[in-house]
Amino acid sequence: MTIRSFPAGALVEVDGERVGLTPVSMDFKYYGTHDVTLSAPGYDTLSVLQPVAAPPGQKFPIDFFTNHFMPRKVTDRHDFTYNLIRRNAPIDEESDLIGRGRNFRSQAEIGSPVGP
Repeated sequence: MTIRSFPAGALVEVDGERVGLTPVSMDFKYYGTHDVTLSAPGYDTLSVLQPVAAPPGQKFPIDFFTNHFMPRKVTDRHDFTYNLIRRNAPIDEESDLIGRGRNFRSQAEIGSPVGP
């Protein structure tokens, strides 16, 4: 199984086990659904339940014959690519607070009654 990401260099965990940085290839022990997690600095962590389907020759009972009587070994490859989403820039709390205060003051001035 090969896992790629955009941007490259994301840390990959498959079923809770660290595999490496993308692009990364690994052998998998079983067909079925795998929990894939990708994380990179500045990007949101992506968790996916990735199904890995078995080819027809690896389904019961045919798999017995293909595994034991094929003249050569068959390699099954799966390639998955994920796009990571850039995390929003952190808000500067001080300037945000000043901006909200100025907005509140201008709203208060507009809505205030005219003095005597």
